[in-house]
This record gives sequence, structure tokens and C-alpha cells, in this order.
Amino acid sequence: MKMITLSNGRQLRIRDAIKSDASAMHNHFNQVSTESDNLPFGEGEFGKSVEDVAQYIVGCITKDNAIYAIAEVDGKLAGYISFEGGWRPRNRHIGEFGIAIKKVFWGLGIGCILIQHLIDWAKQGGIISKINLKVKSDNTPAIKLYEKLGFRYEGKIIKDTLINGIYYDVDCMGMEI
Repeated sequence: MKMITLSNGRQLRIRDAIKSDASAMHNHFNQVSTESDNLPFGEGEFGKSVEDVAQYIVGCITKDNAIYAIAEVDGKLAGYISFEGGWRPRNRHIGEFGIAIKKVFWGLGIGCILIQHLIDWAKQGGIISKINLKVKSDNTPAIKLYEKLGFRYEGKIIKDTLINGIYYDVDCMGMEI
């Protein structure tokens, strides 16, 4: 567990997720899906049950190349980051992360703090040697944040995402640990 004072004086707590967080995380996914078009799912599209979320959390807890961290502000769930390396010997050193912050908590630096938490975990663990991500090509604030943290552009996937009849490209970025 890590405690950080945010720029507005509020307390941020980062902790490992536990199985009993599944219901709150399920609600989190359903809420953030209504707040942003920068996620891989939209409103009503999450498609996972509370039990599915619980199984994923437990999977991350039991693997040495996975992490699932929750961010809480003043005791309220603000966001999360998860990462899972591959399960085969040839790709267990590499994976992609997912992150989502509730809109009410945007602008406080929580995303930056969570990604740095992931990077620090990867460096300390000695297993992960590459962190990947995909970001919609028009999500300039996120791209700038990723670049600031050391991620590099590695390519583009054309027409990767379809939202309201419009196709969007995604940029592939990565960081070597």
C-alpha cells in the first residue's frame, strides 16, 4: 500500500486489489464506460460479470508477472491499473496494461501515479522487460502523458476502433524496462 498527497491536498491510496473488490470494480467499469470514448468498450459493452472480474483479480494476484492495483481518494474508488504478462515462456516478459480513472477524479495526476506504480513494480520484479499499450490516435493528452513517462511510439493500427459509425486508429506504444 502506498499513500500520496495529491496537489489538491486529498489523500490517494494505491493498494493491490483483492477478490472482494470485484463488485466495486464491476461498477467502476460500467461507470467509466459512460464517461469516455477512450476505452475499449462503451456504455453497456463491458460484457463481464462480477464473477469474471473476481476471477481476473485472483489471476493477477497469483501470477508473478501480473498486477492489479486500485486507487482510492479519501476512501472512494477513483481508478485502477492492471497488467498481465504472457503465460508462455516466450512472452511472459511482456504485456499490455489497462487503466481507467473516474471522470470526477480526472486532472489530479492519478493516471500518471498509477502508471509509475506499474513501471516501478516491473523494475522491482525482474520478470517484465517490456510494457505495451494501445491508445486512440486522437487522445493527445494520454499520448503526451505516456511520452512523458518514457513510452515510445511503435506503430499504428488503422480502423482499430469503431464508435458511433466512425473508425479510429490506435497508436501502439511501448517501454523497455
